[in-house]
Amino acid sequence: MEIPDFVSDVTKSSETSQPAPFLAAKLGDNVTVECHVTSNVDHMVWYKMTTGKKLQCVAKAEIFYKHVQYFGNFRNGRFHVLIEKRKCHLTISATKPEDIGIYYCGVLHLNFVEFGPGTALMVKGAQLNSDTVVQQPASESVQLGDSVTLNCTIHTTTCAGEHSVYWFRHGSGESRPGIIYTHGDRSDQCEKSSETGSPTQSCVYNLSKRNLSLSDAGTYYCAVASCGDILFGNGTNMDIEGNSHLICKSAQ
Repeated sequence: MEIPDFVSDVTKSSETSQPAPFLAAKLGDNVTVECHVTSNVDHMVWYKMTTGKKLQCVAKAEIFYKHVQYFGNFRNGRFHVLIEKRKCHLTISATKPEDIGIYYCGVLHLNFVEFGPGTALMVKGAQLNSDTVVQQPASESVQLGDSVTLNCTIHTTTCAGEHSVYWFRHGSGESRPGIIYTHGDRSDQCEKSSETGSPTQSCVYNLSKRNLSLSDAGTYYCAVASCGDILFGNGTNMDIEGNSHLICKSAQ
């Protein structure tokens, strides 16, 4: 679905906040994605981003009249925008695997949108696949200015389809982890086991970081959405060694 004609530009907003960067719901549950605004606004919008697909408009809300217009496949009765004073929450009823994605609320101005930070929604199946494992290195120790590649490996036997992979970073002193990267739905990074008759398939996803600074330190997590389930890595703790005063700028 294309972005509607009433939007010509997007930017990050300081007016909106989404307190939960990540939500996990069981298949069939109801879930509410919260959005708060710091000032009185006339119009709000909700967008959904799914890896490998275009940005989709979920709904447009007229705050004063409490009127909501839904778009495309979101006009199925499962999506509901709740408008209250300085709140514009999105509720999804009877969650399905296709609801997985990142949801952004935004303030709609004349012809551009100021987005909030986004909330990633994962939908868990009735039972997790016990034979699917997510592994990551336990720790990485690197120097200031170096490059590093973090690995996320999935071994699966029951679900050989495509995966959606999300990376999160939780820095020291931060209350919640934040989304930093998403992989599209790709299966070309997967290989079948070389053992004869083995149904196991291994998929490897990498996150590369260059010119590391002290702000890159923290614990990195990958989350894998596959066949309606969501599994998490146990995290890679990345320590940045060195002192910032050792980094010199060119002489003027």
